[in-house]
Amino acid sequence: MSAMSLEAAASAVGRWQSEGQKVVLTNGVFDILHVGHVAVLETAAAQGDKLVVAVNADVSVKRLGKGDARPYNHEEDRAQMLAAFRCVDAVVLFDQDTPLKVVQALRPDVLVKGGDYDPQVTDPTDAKYIVGSAEVRAAGGSVVAVPLVPGRSTTTLVERIQSQA
Repeated sequence: MSAMSLEAAASAVGRWQSEGQKVVLTNGVFDILHVGHVAVLETAAAQGDKLVVAVNADVSVKRLGKGDARPYNHEEDRAQMLAAFRCVDAVVLFDQDTPLKVVQALRPDVLVKGGDYDPQVTDPTDAKYIVGSAEVRAAGGSVVAVPLVPGRSTTTLVERIQSQA
């Protein structure tokens, strides 16, 4: 399995929800996978019955200001790696700056982000705001932040690799 279209994912989510299954959505770049990503994915999956991962497409990553060389891994490679996880049921790519369109299309029961975001923040201009949280809550869903794994981030990993080069 690789990435599916947003339309196909919305169809799958609708089917799962009609069967009474709780659908969880998380999103991110997932450029160089590390144990922090695994923690988010496993914790997200534990929040429901089906996990959908929305992945920033390459053009989206370029606009996020993560550096000229990013992403290091092509969007299809990142999607395929995520799809290989047992806990992941579907992967969708998005090329917008935020996953709002994905949240609106999929209407997940639970929205999960890493601990660098705060589910209590309601101001969309705040860097810790979880995009889509208002929409998920308005539909009766919940929003969860997974604590970060100390010292584990793509940026930290890249810096360590560069310092040893």
